[in-house]
Amino acid sequence: MAVSLAATAAPPVTTTLAARIDAHIGAPRFAAADWGIAVVSLDDGSTLYSHRADRLLQPASTAKLFTAALALSTLGADYRLPTRLLASGTLANGRLDGPLILYGMGDPTLGTANTSADWADQLASQLAARGVHRVHGNVIADDSYFRGPLTGYGWEADDLQSAFAAPASALSVNENAVRVTVTPATHAGQPAQVTLDPADAGLTVANALATIPEGTPDDISLYRAPGSTTLHAFGSVAMGAAPRHYSLSLADPAALAGAQLLQALRQRHIRVDGKLQVRHWPEGDAGLAAGAGVVAEVLSPPLGEILHRGLKRSQNLYLQNLLLAVGASPLADAPASTGFVSSAQRALETLHHLLDRIGVPASASVLVEGSGLARRNLVTPNALVRLLVYLAAQPQAALLRESLPIAGVDGSLAWRMRGTAAQGNVHAKTGSMAYVQCLAGYVTTAAGEHLAFAIMLNNYVPTPGAPRASADVDAIAVMLANLANRG
Repeated sequence: MAVSLAATAAPPVTTTLAARIDAHIGAPRFAAADWGIAVVSLDDGSTLYSHRADRLLQPASTAKLFTAALALSTLGADYRLPTRLLASGTLANGRLDGPLILYGMGDPTLGTANTSADWADQLASQLAARGVHRVHGNVIADDSYFRGPLTGYGWEADDLQSAFAAPASALSVNENAVRVTVTPATHAGQPAQVTLDPADAGLTVANALATIPEGTPDDISLYRAPGSTTLHAFGSVAMGAAPRHYSLSLADPAALAGAQLLQALRQRHIRVDGKLQVRHWPEGDAGLAAGAGVVAEVLSPPLGEILHRGLKRSQNLYLQNLLLAVGASPLADAPASTGFVSSAQRALETLHHLLDRIGVPASASVLVEGSGLARRNLVTPNALVRLLVYLAAQPQAALLRESLPIAGVDGSLAWRMRGTAAQGNVHAKTGSMAYVQCLAGYVTTAAGEHLAFAIMLNNYVPTPGAPRASADVDAIAVMLANLANRG
């Protein structure tokens, strides 16, 4: 008996890129979520795929791409952010009469191990080389170069004690973070030990953490109210447990920087007759700093290197400080104003002008800070891709591309898309927060075509047993890497 071939043939296989992506994002688990996707060829400018690409969505840390473009176009990849010692008094017989001002201008790498861990000693050494062995006045740690609050607009209060939401200060040090270590006591019933690194982080620890019997589940809570310098530690930790480590934000980075400078001055045998004062915006005395001369200075790495570190790690402080550095700079392309305009506002006005030149309409982006932490940030996938196309045509294109995390290789993509065609191929900025997962960057297809893409998933709550949201986003990037033809 003959068998019909039609009856036994396999069902047709979905082969087009659009059909594959549509099938993926159309899964029932995404019924209540919002996808926005744009894919454009860098080779001929054509659109390979678009899904709600003009819809405003929360970008999370992919917003850092806008800050990177702004910093490169305004300040340039070679620009270095200075941290200065200023003095306006007279110097005679090794004695400086008047205050010594530690004036920060936004270097987010100050005090990091691979850059300038000895920054304070460098400044003290330069001062000593001028013959100064006594300061008859106060040491003033001044971070008023940035005009505006230390926290970004729209940052959530629940985030502010965490290191990823460290205050963005013109006088930043140690990435404005403190390492907290909780160690159980040797006997149950005794208080656990809570230590800070650095020890002079400016926090007072209210320790109510108890040591409980071995094998008991830990219940450790750390809380610092916004604006407070008291860290409350409470709950319990099991006897014999390994030390627990936490990274929290500093309450006052400028105060820590000033304390570290004082210590370096003492080690260089420079006597200070006065005390440490800390000056924040809006307290800053612009006249005092303007009338002072530079007596010592340390410089940040080139801005391109700062971007490389900040984008690879998705380091919020680095990008927020760069946004504010643009806004504080005379190079900012913002209209003069007789009223108060914060550094952030000036920077965002400059960004609007840049986006207008690129061809991103004002309705396609609403950005309120530079890191992506704020949920008030909104951009469209098309806006992200148009920005990526612009960046790919700039002299700093290679620098920017290599600064992005590389799938399966480094940064925030080090453990993602391994063993796929995307590994070592996709260079993209990640973006994630609760209910948000985004990826935007570059990929070369199996056919050798160069693409810019933005994949945005918002308002998504994974169901039990579902893949991670990042894996669902990555799956689309892998489809692009595997693309052998446009059919």
